[in-house]
Amino acid sequence: MIWIIGGTKETRKLLDKIRDIDNYIVTIATDSGREFIDTPNLIVGRMNYREMLRFIDEKGISLIVDLSHPYAKVVTQNAKKAAEYKNIKYIRYIREKTTLGTKSIYLNSYEECYNYLAEVKGIVFFTTGSKNIGDFERIRGNNRFIYRILPAIESIEECKKYGIRLKDIAAVLGPFSKDYNKIMFKEYDADYVVMKDSGKEGGTLEKVLACKELGITSIIIGREEEQGLSSIDSIEKIIRGN
Repeated sequence: MIWIIGGTKETRKLLDKIRDIDNYIVTIATDSGREFIDTPNLIVGRMNYREMLRFIDEKGISLIVDLSHPYAKVVTQNAKKAAEYKNIKYIRYIREKTTLGTKSIYLNSYEECYNYLAEVKGIVFFTTGSKNIGDFERIRGNNRFIYRILPAIESIEECKKYGIRLKDIAAVLGPFSKDYNKIMFKEYDADYVVMKDSGKEGGTLEKVLACKELGITSIIIGREEEQGLSSIDSIEKIIRGN
């Protein structure tokens, strides 16, 4: 049995390619993902390391294909560790990094981003989702922070948890074109736009270009180098040969 760890839109691309086989299970972290993954072989819920080990045994997993988000580091670390412990094959899909614009600031971690934003003044537009809102709010000061999040219950609840005002929430579903980003960034009069380097597939380039054309400073939270495959076609071949 093949275990596909979902979390990116490339998951759908892979599933479209292997619709003629059924020896796989897809897992995603949150219930909102059901809307985007059309397969009866779907399981929703987060797993820690020990739960992954049990899952591997219970389902008879022989191959793990990790398509989790580039910033879901704990998931990837645990999946790699579990595969090594159980002596099964592990494949990591990686997105290529984005070529940055001239007015982009590249930071190596969320911690560096917190330190940088603690010193700025103005309106900051976040496109990083809802996961780190609490940490950003701690360093907001008198600035206005606007959060673009998924229109999902868990994302709205996270905003409510930290008392984010309705006017500072933009709950919309991507993908977003450069022009759409420009309209949003301009409408909110953003001085800075914070984003993750989610690669071409994650829309990072469209955000960087929108900022460049508007004269807005883009702040990119970097990610560690990873070893893996950047081709869904290559992963499909491995799955079919497994």
